[in-house]
Amino acid sequence: MLCVTNMLLHGLDSPKVYHGNSLTYKLLDYTQKDAFDVILMNPPYGGSEKDDIKQNFPADLRSSETADLFMAVIMYRLKKDGRAAVIVPDGFLFGNDNAKNNLKKKLLTDFNLHTIVRLPGSVFSPYTSITTNILFFNNEEPTGKTWFYRVDIPSDRKHFSKTKPMELKHFDDCIDWWNNRKEITDEEGNPKAKCYSAQELIDSNYNFDVCGYPHEEEEILSVAETIQNYEEKRSKLNADIDNLLAQITEFHQKAQKGEL
Repeated sequence: MLCVTNMLLHGLDSPKVYHGNSLTYKLLDYTQKDAFDVILMNPPYGGSEKDDIKQNFPADLRSSETADLFMAVIMYRLKKDGRAAVIVPDGFLFGNDNAKNNLKKKLLTDFNLHTIVRLPGSVFSPYTSITTNILFFNNEEPTGKTWFYRVDIPSDRKHFSKTKPMELKHFDDCIDWWNNRKEITDEEGNPKAKCYSAQELIDSNYNFDVCGYPHEEEEILSVAETIQNYEEKRSKLNADIDNLLAQITEFHQKAQKGEL
């Protein structure tokens, strides 16, 4: 009902909507006839899937996180030269578990992940306070570089809300930058827009958490949102520790082999 209503509100008078759960199909069974030229999606995140659902995915892409599984489906169902724009939570950018790293590796090596737009934390307020991002990628030969751009909260407010939501006009600066890309540094010296090579992202253990927000406004959250927020922060801290340990381990191994 919500999907059809959304389509009608956006001028699609006869939307063709299929009812079903894409995660219940075996990923490797999808064929070219199941692929799309354009995929626009805000997959559900924060949820978890049961073991029987995970069995539909190759071992290297199996995850209990719904958002990760949908990312895999999107990549397998995007036609050659097709385009995709997908909203993912921050956890996908900095997470370094096996499935996330393999998904990000595929994005860098099998697709052209050309742009990641970072969104303010209150975009989906009051439904969730989790910070999200838009991944733009095409099913074409990778260029070997990815641009990151941070959309900041407008100066006339501290955060978005149900009564003052994010509007298209708040993307004006991003759209202007999109057509004339250059690296931008904010007033505090932090990168707001920057291009990273695929190798730089690989060397960081697939940590895409760059060009983020240097400061966070204090905000009173519900109990459920507070729990979710702290779980997200804990995941990020664990990922940072794992990344640092991986670098130290690599350094130690090279030292033992006399490669330094």
